[in-house]
Amino acid sequence: METPGLVVRGQAAPFCAALRSLINNPQYSDVCFVVGQERQEIFAHRCLLACRCNFFQRLLGMDPGPRVPGPVVLNTVPADAFLAVLEFLYTNSVQLQRHSVLEVLTAAVEYELEELRELCLEFVMKVLDVELVCEALQVAVTFGLVPLQEHCIAFIEAHSQEALRTRGFLELSAAALLPLLRSDKLGVDEAELIQAARSWARVGAAVLERPVVEVAAPVVPELRLALLAPAELSALEEQNRREPLFPVEQIVEAWKCHALRRGDTAPGAPCRRRRGTLPREHHRFLDLPFK
Repeated sequence: METPGLVVRGQAAPFCAALRSLINNPQYSDVCFVVGQERQEIFAHRCLLACRCNFFQRLLGMDPGPRVPGPVVLNTVPADAFLAVLEFLYTNSVQLQRHSVLEVLTAAVEYELEELRELCLEFVMKVLDVELVCEALQVAVTFGLVPLQEHCIAFIEAHSQEALRTRGFLELSAAALLPLLRSDKLGVDEAELIQAARSWARVGAAVLERPVVEVAAPVVPELRLALLAPAELSALEEQNRREPLFPVEQIVEAWKCHALRRGDTAPGAPCRRRRGTLPREHHRFLDLPFK
């Protein structure tokens, strides 16, 4: 009976180093990508990409052909992120950087590279900070990455005031802002949260070239106007006449809570206090404590 063969392995480091030397190396390459807004040329090897990634297999096709194909244009992925993807495909390892990991994560999701996606998620959660968290939340919401979304929201709940002052907050989509505004655990007073939402809507209106009130419409129902004191609510009502942000009906409901001295006069949670809500004299009538 023939003795079964034995699988033996050489050293991994020289093997990886040799493959790494092929990344973006025009020698022996048979495909060129034109990547990102800067339109940088990046060289690769079609057979390696196709056997490692179904996305590239579909993109490049299986027929080798007798000649080098024309450049493949990928406008949406920055060059640094694309090179990180190639590093992973060639060596099964990747050096991630805080400033570009979200772009690598986005590419991993779009290219259906589940292992790289998980490596990026693990790295993001380790390096998450105030400047990165809103951008990470946007990526999580866009691609349905629920664990990352939950992690980002918990981080913002613990660092609410700092996160609301970042550029990333102003660039959130309405879909990403909504779960934040629904949280009872935000460590910020409602007056400050309303001002942050107004700033967010102004930026969105400028970018989208739409009225502020239209941009704000999906999110303002989650702002709890009844938590404001009567003087604050009057000032907000006057500002709303000059720069519409809230539907009149929402302001009326807030006044109704004051008039009836009850917090259950409107649907939802318009009177429930958040973790960071500053106490006001009328809160004792609302009977809806922070949970």
